[in-house]
Amino acid sequence: MADDLFKALADPTRRTILDELTEKSGQTLFEICSRLSMKHQLAISRQGVSQHLAVLEAAGLVETRREGRYKFHDLNTAPLRQIAERWLVTDTTGPEKSTP
Repeated sequence: MADDLFKALADPTRRTILDELTEKSGQTLFEICSRLSMKHQLAISRQGVSQHLAVLEAAGLVETRREGRYKFHDLNTAPLRQIAERWLVTDTTGPEKSTP
């Protein structure tokens, strides 16, 4: 799973999509495409955005839900927390002091 996560985060367009979902979760493909085009001046097709969303979904960073004919995309930050917690170590002894 970590490989998929790092692959998903490696692309700047996918990071921009995550930024947009952070700002407003629950967007449709049309809304995401519109925001990327107008706010970020990204010239990317709907199919391109859809493929980026598929990579993000495979990494667990985006979850989708259907309501009627609409498909909504929501940000899921749980995989990011798992990665951060992997290397966070609680140090109970305090800062290490060097001896001269």
